[in-house]
Amino acid sequence: MPLPRTRGTAQQLGVSPARAKPRVWGRLAELRGPSVPPKALDARALAALAANPGCRRRALLDGAGVNKATLAAALGAPSAFGQSQFAFMRGNSFEARVKADGGAELLRLVREKLDPTAQAPDEALVPDLAAVGPEGRAARTALALREATGARAWTLLDHPMLALDVAGSPTFLEPDAVVVHPDGSWTVVEIKSFPMLDGSADPAKVGAAARQSAVYVLALEEVAARVTPPAVVRHRVLLVCPKDFSNLPTASPVDVRKQRAVTRRQLARLTRIEEIADALPEGTCFAPDLPREELTAAVESVPATYAPECLAACELAFHCRDRSRAQGAVTSYGRSLRAELGGLATVDEVLAAAHGTAGDPDDPAVAALRRAARLRADALAGEAAVCR
Repeated sequence: MPLPRTRGTAQQLGVSPARAKPRVWGRLAELRGPSVPPKALDARALAALAANPGCRRRALLDGAGVNKATLAAALGAPSAFGQSQFAFMRGNSFEARVKADGGAELLRLVREKLDPTAQAPDEALVPDLAAVGPEGRAARTALALREATGARAWTLLDHPMLALDVAGSPTFLEPDAVVVHPDGSWTVVEIKSFPMLDGSADPAKVGAAARQSAVYVLALEEVAARVTPPAVVRHRVLLVCPKDFSNLPTASPVDVRKQRAVTRRQLARLTRIEEIADALPEGTCFAPDLPREELTAAVESVPATYAPECLAACELAFHCRDRSRAQGAVTSYGRSLRAELGGLATVDEVLAAAHGTAGDPDDPAVAALRRAARLRADALAGEAAVCR
């Protein structure tokens, strides 16, 4: 049963209007290339960005809407990162099955796993969220959420649009579904095509889904805060997957409080995009049709923070890894090692400190390196003596 449409401004509907930043948006369009359309930043990319908040390169490129896969290919370092077409089609087919018949099976799973004492979702509301542009869809979603909360009935929002401010730039996100419970609380639903075998799924894939869902929860909380009285966004999301080796849906609740807290803290640490853009040389552009030398210089003008984890999360990982190794950066060997080395940022600095030619001997990292070097030298000397 669809909810009625209501007219109103974005501010009246509970959506913060995008701040007028024509200068910043114009600058980002110049960086992207005058004829290059922007690539939307989704929750998966946003979760990866929050996992590496010190990387200004990714923050700027994502904020400007640069297609990093196309950029990586133009730089001569293409990445295989991404979802296969087969997996994409399988996921769409499974999602359509889960949402068939007005989402009856999906709502049944939500009630069974998260709200068993609530009334059965026999007469669920399915509002029409169609509108012009992402801003219009976000406003329409906020209105539908407000009306559903007041109606105190099961409501399924299919692919709602949510807005989240990231480093000073508005980002629009589209979760698979949001369900409003009869008590007025809201639940994020994430539908994945990987299987649950005997009630459990691949922990790595579940963790990635939890981080992605945490981004949706953050965006949904911004809408909930503007509802009077403020609505409650549940901290347990529902992960829906195929059961065993069939195409039948099953579900499991996932507590995302930890992921939500980490994501919020990391997003708060991101340098504002306009600050990064203002520090670039005049004329910097990331258009993929530029000569490779010019494009490489443009990319290198933005500082990056590479770590091995980037290989599973960023299309530019191969390019950044090559540059990081060429510079001898210790982050190439992992963030944990970089944290233990303190102020020693390159392999040359580490070796010099270990050999006693540089470094403060009172520095714990330098002292540990020199002790390790002595132990290694003693071990090699003993081995050589035995061999003789």
